[in-house]
This record gives sequence, C-alpha cells and structure tokens, in this order.
Amino acid sequence: MLTIDVVTLFPEVIAPYLAASIPGRAAAAGLVQYRLVQLRDFTHDRHATVDDYAYGGGAGMVLKPEPFFEAVETLRPGPGCSRRDRER
Repeated sequence: MLTIDVVTLFPEVIAPYLAASIPGRAAAAGLVQYRLVQLRDFTHDRHATVDDYAYGGGAGMVLKPEPFFEAVETLRPGPGCSRRDRER
C-alpha cells in the first residue's frame, strides 16, 4: 500500500478533499493511505509558532524550517525498511 504523508497547518481542511473523488476511492480500495501531520505539533514554544518575518523585511511571513524538518524526520522510514522505502 502506498502511504502519502501530508505536512500541513490545516489537516481538517485537507481531509475532506482526500476522502472525495479519486483519492477517496483509492483509499477505500486499500491502494493508498493518507497521513495528515499537523505542523504545529513540532513547535517548541507555547504559541506553537510556525512562521516568522522574512529575512530583510518586506511584506508577508515565511515558514520556519525547524518545525518542518522535525516533522519530516518523524516520517522517514527506519533502518528496517526496504531500499525502495529509503529512496522516497
């Protein structure tokens, strides 16, 4: 079975889309599994801050790399996985 990991700030928004149409039929048939990961779970401050001001100023915000990289590290396959899993 194919596992698709989605790291997002809004898993409750993405879940209905993955349950509908072709992605939903693939999951119902057991061909794919979706794992929605809340990015805020990987922050270390009391406000669960995931964004910061852009370097050099300017309008808008950018995502901090630390929470995202920590989330991805938890999704990596372990040493007992196959070679194909390690190449993902």
